[in-house]
Amino acid sequence: MKIRSVLTALALVAGALLTPGFGVLAAATDAQAATKITHATATSMFGSSGITWSSSGGCSNRNVATCTSFDQLNLDTAKGAQTLRSATGCALNITGGTETGHASGTYSHWNGYKLDFGKSTCVTNYIKNTFAYIGVRGDGAQQWQSGSGNVYADEGNHWDVTYYNCGGC
Repeated sequence: MKIRSVLTALALVAGALLTPGFGVLAAATDAQAATKITHATATSMFGSSGITWSSSGGCSNRNVATCTSFDQLNLDTAKGAQTLRSATGCALNITGGTETGHASGTYSHWNGYKLDFGKSTCVTNYIKNTFAYIGVRGDGAQQWQSGSGNVYADEGNHWDVTYYNCGGC
């Protein structure tokens, strides 16, 4: 009876350790475990927070680079934008979402982890005075990291933000 109890306990521990999003392998599966939302859901969330969005093409088709789409955006990314808006009190205008045409990678626009925000003095001052400067990205963009780990890259005419989480929502 004792051997059976030990084997059962070992099986439960092994199962917990290997469960995606829970055990020691959680970091390897977080990118796949993100909750995706639709364009309509995202625009509703942004609108309720006073966040605007614009598109150089005047469209929202995810497969057109000149559009601004939120299809397949991570829920935490949308919440992160809401957190930024609330924390800063600044006007926020999203100029890039999940549409094609951005750099690839796991934590990319296409995969729902990034948003581009139009530059304003209010947003820029908040980021540079509140977050920690972490150096220059490979493409030359200066970066700041929030206390929650999200990364804000200054790409000249806009902020490229990588949301690993909702920013303390």
